[in-house]
Amino acid sequence: MRVKVVCVGGGPAGLYLAILLKRQNPSHDVTVHERGPEGSTYGWGVTYWQGLLDRLRAHDPESARAVEEHAVHWSEGVAHVRESSTRQPGDRGFGIGRHRLLDLLAARARELGVRLEFGSEITEPPAGADLVVAADGIGSTLRTRHADAFGTQVTHGRNRYVWLGTTRVFDAFTFAFTETGHGWIWAYGYPYDDTHSTCVVECSPETYTGLGLDRADEGEQLALLEKHFAPVLDGHPLLAQGAGSWPVFRTLTNRTWHHGNLVLLGDAAHTTHYSIGAGTTLALEDAMCLADALRDHATLPGALTAYETRRRTELLSAQSAARYSARWYENLPRYIDLPPHRMFALLGQRHSPLLPYVPPQLYYGLDRAAGRLEPLRRLKRSLGPRVARALHARAAHHPDQ
Repeated sequence: MRVKVVCVGGGPAGLYLAILLKRQNPSHDVTVHERGPEGSTYGWGVTYWQGLLDRLRAHDPESARAVEEHAVHWSEGVAHVRESSTRQPGDRGFGIGRHRLLDLLAARARELGVRLEFGSEITEPPAGADLVVAADGIGSTLRTRHADAFGTQVTHGRNRYVWLGTTRVFDAFTFAFTETGHGWIWAYGYPYDDTHSTCVVECSPETYTGLGLDRADEGEQLALLEKHFAPVLDGHPLLAQGAGSWPVFRTLTNRTWHHGNLVLLGDAAHTTHYSIGAGTTLALEDAMCLADALRDHATLPGALTAYETRRRTELLSAQSAARYSARWYENLPRYIDLPPHRMFALLGQRHSPLLPYVPPQLYYGLDRAAGRLEPLRRLKRSLGPRVARALHARAAHHPDQ
């Protein structure tokens, strides 16, 4: 059956959904509306992992091949703490420029017959469409206009962050922690092409104001950050894409993801903290799931319900990991004075619900033992949620303790 689909938002989620729908049925009428001009986007590079690449191959081998060909990869992580460094092997990760990713997806969409309308802002669900997809990010206009129907809630994190680029091409996923007179400031860096890396810088609000970042202009901010991260930048500059404040991360949730023929996709439906590097992956997986549901269900309400039910379940682990990851950085002083290799090991364990409630040195010993003994590994996995729930309950009943 031929359907008319309007995707609002020309990011990875909207473009990839359009690709999948046209692959399923070339007669579908699919249009993507993007309010910005073609070639304009924010951000530097995005990350993904082998699992996503495998799923992309299964859904559209052509776009998967193009994405892989234009990505760079790494298989190690390195942490710089004060003057010390430690390097460890890790999972195979990939980086690709956001501009490049969008160009590749747009080209594939056009090849399949998708109409792309740039400089086209949609503020109301267009009449005549069978399905309207809000894939226009955390600030989604369509979702905001129907916020009561979707049950939108936004919670704000504590730390400040800024998204930058650099001409320093890191050879691994790089963490750099620098102590200042006003507390710690740190960066996450990873390559996304042969000449550039992404560099996300984060700090507590006290460090942000103590260093004067709240009062500095863009040039002053970059100069200050280049000074603090000079050892890892190795003489290379930091790059910005226009002046702006350092926001706190916004975690967005919705009571439901669909209202009539309007459905939410990607960051319009949910956000997860940037420290787990999963935003683009989750958006693309949303598109895969929605396309599958539309193919497998005879009615639109049935398809949208199936999509939401499945994705909510699949997202639970990522959302939990993101919450605990953000908390780990918000409590950085708890871990920073450990020996560098131990601190790096617990950095890799920051998604654990048990870690916040166990002394770091003890947790490190338990984790090492669990790595050698499968029964202990199972015990650690099972105890984590139980301990977290018990301690939360105790805190609720005994707030003064």
